[in-house]
Amino acid sequence: MPNSVKITYCTGCKWMLRSAWMAQELLSTFEEELSELTLIPGTGGIFEIHVNGKRIWSRKEQQGFPDIRELKQLVRNEVSPDRSLGHTDGVSTA
Repeated sequence: MPNSVKITYCTGCKWMLRSAWMAQELLSTFEEELSELTLIPGTGGIFEIHVNGKRIWSRKEQQGFPDIRELKQLVRNEVSPDRSLGHTDGVSTA
């Protein structure tokens, strides 16, 4: 099944670079699992992340932004729940 991530960010808040960095991190980590990653400009302080239509992060609800480790775990839980993220999970891969 193709997996998609959509990151909606506020242009007025200048969150495009943050969104692009998160997108790059997700594409690097999930290059085999993701078929689409879309950045969507918005307004009103929005910063939300959806995976396959399910909202996994809302800046307003969670009172801030996810750190990259947490974001990768949330995305992994949706696109490949059995996959280890190695050091991101706190698990040694050696």
